[in-house]
Amino acid sequence: MQENDAVTEAALLVAEARKVLVLTGAGISTDSGIPDFRGPEGVWTKHPEAEKASHIDYYLSDPEIRINNWKLRAGGELWPDIKPNKGHTSLLELENEDKLHTLITQNVDGLHQMAGTDSEKIVEIHGNVHEAVCLSCEWRDSIEPVLQRVREGEEDPRCECGGLIKAATILFGQGLIPEDLKRMAEALNACDLLITVGTSLQVFPVAEVVPGAVMRDVKVVIVNGEPTKMDIYADVVVIGSISETLPTILNNQNASLRN
Repeated sequence: MQENDAVTEAALLVAEARKVLVLTGAGISTDSGIPDFRGPEGVWTKHPEAEKASHIDYYLSDPEIRINNWKLRAGGELWPDIKPNKGHTSLLELENEDKLHTLITQNVDGLHQMAGTDSEKIVEIHGNVHEAVCLSCEWRDSIEPVLQRVREGEEDPRCECGGLIKAATILFGQGLIPEDLKRMAEALNACDLLITVGTSLQVFPVAEVVPGAVMRDVKVVIVNGEPTKMDIYADVVVIGSISETLPTILNNQNASLRN
């Protein structure tokens, strides 16, 4: 199927849908300038200790890893000032049509909220980099005041209770939040169309939504910059720039239905 044909077919499925479950991954944020982590100029390549800080065991056991990680965060090297792109804002079309049931994102950048998607519809399955949590108590709040403390000289910030603080993201070695998994399962049972956007669909259990949708006779559209191993399950696969193809699909849904 040619790309234009795939876009048209995807738009028609969106037009016919009533409850859409969207799953997004790193690819939707590429055009927003999210830094590469593993490439030649990636943050983890240039700062190996930053990759270690992404595992909970290293983070808990090594003060130097925490100190270097906080320094990188406070200096903006890990997460620069970023803005939503057309891929994020195009998803608002589903809300405008009252079709968006749930948006599950594997990203921690908060760009869907910045784009205007209702936060009540978003499941941040891997957390949010813009918030901080205490590992000893239930404290959770904006990360910015913590970063300011680091800029002012506090190397390894602690909570008022004395506990370690980390960004509110799920690190390697940590389990996903049961309530988030429950919401994902409920959304899969309720939807009549699944759209995956910018994800390689290799991270489980999140990637299980694709075969799970097929088992429930839910239509599947995969939009990505390159093929995925889950393409065989999809009704339509659209390969191309997310910020170009996704707006075309979602903006053309009404025209597809009329035709």
